[in-house]
Amino acid sequence: MKEKLRIGTRGSPLAVIQAETVGGLLTAAYPGLAVDYVIVRTSGDRIQDRPLAEVGGKGLFTKEIEQALFAGEIDLAVHSMKDVETFLPDGLCIAATLPREDPRDVLLSRDGATLDDLPEGARIGTSSVRRQAQLLHRRPDLAVVPFRGNVQTRMRKLADGEADATLLAAAGLKRLDNLDIATQILDADDLLPAAAQGAIGVEIRQDDTDVAAMLAAIDHPDTTLCIETERAMLAALDGSCRTPIGALAELDTLDDGVFLRGLVARPDGSELHRGDRRGARADAIEMAAELGAELRAAMGEDFFKW
Repeated sequence: MKEKLRIGTRGSPLAVIQAETVGGLLTAAYPGLAVDYVIVRTSGDRIQDRPLAEVGGKGLFTKEIEQALFAGEIDLAVHSMKDVETFLPDGLCIAATLPREDPRDVLLSRDGATLDDLPEGARIGTSSVRRQAQLLHRRPDLAVVPFRGNVQTRMRKLADGEADATLLAAAGLKRLDNLDIATQILDADDLLPAAAQGAIGVEIRQDDTDVAAMLAAIDHPDTTLCIETERAMLAALDGSCRTPIGALAELDTLDDGVFLRGLVARPDGSELHRGDRRGARADAIEMAAELGAELRAAMGEDFFKW
């Protein structure tokens, strides 16, 4: 067992809390273990004036951290799993996921209005094409304006009047102990979350068997199954951050199976297709691939070429 681990993370307050959560679980599991936190500034943190889809996608939040892994500068990386590319670089793997926090989205509005009560033409700040497509499908009268930055930045922009409302992940607000600022928690039937939203994942070098063995002590198998199921649907769709895709896998406590919901849409909300599957745990990945193929067929191959 290693006596010291270097944990790589982005520098936002939320990212640091997530890294410290992983570090705390590891030191509890292995008394005497020393942990260092290495802050890595990513392209996604540096580029704040353009939507992710225009500058390279969600991998902008992981690329530099993965480079630090390959270079041996860190032993493991802690990510919000929704920011992790569908296909990992060769030589890296997700070795553990923590118990999932609330995967839903929340609405923050300046005047306390819910989504249905927002006035016609209200400005919604988001740079997520998934959120944009679902919002406009439900409320085509809304105006979507670009909104980037961490939770604190978005709250400041909202207070400054740059938008009438914005959307955030419930999980991030809970981890920051800020869920009370949410105007409305949106049910997954109203706004399907991003694949793996609410989950913290730990990435390592695939050949680092020592760290992999240590991480087994903090892995949460139920979360891992749900995240792998959602990401399998993404893989079938070859989804990127330019493609509005939602996915949520949940365990069915009645029959110990998996219930998966998915959707794909056009960014302007003019076309949206939903589907779901229910099946045994052992069939979850195959079931996800089938749902991804169904949604891909519904949208047509040409949609995924742009």
